[in-house]
Amino acid sequence: MTTAVVLIEAERTALPTLGGTLADVEGVSEAWSVTGEWDFVAIVRVHDHDQLAGVITGQIGQLEGVTRTRTMVAFEVFSRHDLEALFSIGQ
Repeated sequence: MTTAVVLIEAERTALPTLGGTLADVEGVSEAWSVTGEWDFVAIVRVHDHDQLAGVITGQIGQLEGVTRTRTMVAFEVFSRHDLEALFSIGQ
């Protein structure tokens, strides 16, 4: 499984509806509306690294209202559960 975090800048007119549209894209497991420089964050999970381009540039980048994206591919995933277990060792 390959996971990528995609930061998305959108046109102001797309803000009310783009989150739901992002969530409907196959390969997007979550889409968040956020504050700051970026308008949305999408978590993309695909079986194969080669599928990322199809989802990110082929689908997300082509959505009406998307003006810019920045993608970060995850090397490792750490869950809160794993971190709590790590810090509780020896207590």
